[in-house]
Amino acid sequence: MPVLFRGSRSLKRFAPFSIALLIALLLGPLPVEAQVRVQLPRTGLAPGDLAVIINDDDPLSRQIGDYYQKVRHIPAANMIHLHFPPDRSVLSKDEFQQLKAKIDRITPAHVQAYAVAWTDPYRVDCMSLTSALAFGFDPGYCSSRCGPTAPSPYFNSPSFYPANDHKLRPAMMLAGVNFEQVKTLIDRGVAADHSFPEGTAYLVVTSDNARSIRAGFFEKTAKELAGVFPIQILETDAITGRDDILFYFTGLAHVPQLHTLGFLPGALADHLTSAGGQLTDSSQMSSLRWLEAGATASYGTVVEPCNHLQKFPVPGIAMFHYAVGASAIEAYWKSVAWPGEGVFVGEPLAQPFAPKLREIRAGQFELRIFSPRERRLRIERSHSAAGPFRPLANRPPIRRGANLVRFNFAEKEGYLRLRW
Repeated sequence: MPVLFRGSRSLKRFAPFSIALLIALLLGPLPVEAQVRVQLPRTGLAPGDLAVIINDDDPLSRQIGDYYQKVRHIPAANMIHLHFPPDRSVLSKDEFQQLKAKIDRITPAHVQAYAVAWTDPYRVDCMSLTSALAFGFDPGYCSSRCGPTAPSPYFNSPSFYPANDHKLRPAMMLAGVNFEQVKTLIDRGVAADHSFPEGTAYLVVTSDNARSIRAGFFEKTAKELAGVFPIQILETDAITGRDDILFYFTGLAHVPQLHTLGFLPGALADHLTSAGGQLTDSSQMSSLRWLEAGATASYGTVVEPCNHLQKFPVPGIAMFHYAVGASAIEAYWKSVAWPGEGVFVGEPLAQPFAPKLREIRAGQFELRIFSPRERRLRIERSHSAAGPFRPLANRPPIRRGANLVRFNFAEKEGYLRLRW
C-alpha cells in the first residue's frame, strides 16, 4: 500500500463523535410488546426503510433476497428485481448507469437505503458498487494518482433519513461465497437486535506502519468512549483466543488467527489495506473473511486507495453511532469520510443497541437503553398521539453504557413519549 497521508489535520473537522451528541431525535412510535401508547425515539433504520436489490439472472441472488425479505419482513414493494449477467467482479459504468436508472425509477420514495443480494459484481469501474448505488457513478469519487476523492455528506451525520436529508441511499452487500454463509450472516444480524452485547472493542496497532495509520486516534477513542465499551489497545499483529469481540479494527494485508476468535452478534470488524474490498479475487485478505469468522459487517476498498485515513472507517465514529442505536449500515457508512472506493458488506439492519421497551406487568414498563454519554430521560404525556406533549417531573438519570429504567403508566387513556 503506497503511503501518502500520515497527518491528522484534515480529519480534525471530522471529530464530532467527541462533542455533544448531534441528536435532535425524530420521534416515531416503535412497536412494543404490550403497549402502543408509549412512543420511543427513532434511533435507526427499520425494515420498511430498506429496499433489497436482486439479480434475477443469479440463482444465489434470488435465494438470498427471498430469505432476507422473509426474516426481515421487508415489504414486497421494496423488492427490486434486475436482470444482468452475473459472475464477474466489475460492471462497466455504462451498464451500471442503465441498471441505476431502473433502480431509481422503481425505488419507493420512502426508502432510505439498499441491501444488495449478491457478492459479484462488487465494483463499478473505479467505484465500489455500494458507493455507486449511493451517489450514482461519478469519477469524482475515484482517486487520481492516489489523490483525494469527493467527500460523503453522510459522514458523521445525525440524520436518520439519508435519502431525505442528503439525497443518497447508502448500500450494503449481503455477501458470501454460498447461501449457507449468507444465511448465517443474516441470522446473526437478526439475533443482534436489542441484544445489548457485553463485548470488547479491540483497536490493534500492527507492525505494518503504513496500514496502522488509524492508531493515532486510538487513545482519543478510548478516552471518549470510556465507560461505554470496554476498549483494549493492543500492539500485535493478531489477537487470538478471544470470545468477546464486538469491534476489531486493525491494519494488515492478511489478518491471522481469525479462526480462534469469537465474534458477538452485531460485531463490526475490518482491516485497513489496499484490496480488502476485492471480495472474490483479491491478492490480499478479502473482507469476506471477517464475515466468515463471525463479524456481522465489514468494509474494504476495491481499488488502490493509498492510506488516506478518510477512505477507511474511523473506529470511534462507527462505535459512537452504534452505541446510539443506529443500524450496522448507518454506523459504518457514517464512519467513512471518502467512501467512493470502499465497499460495505454485511447485514445492514443489525441494531444491537436499539432501545427496547417491554411491559413487565400491567401498567409497569421496563426500558433498556444504551448511551454514549450521561443524560436524563425525559418523559412526556399527552391525551392525544398528536400532542401536545408536556414533560413530567420525573427525569431518571441515564449513565454511559447500558441502562435499565422502570416506570409506571397504568392509565387507560393518554400517551407517553420518551426522549433522551
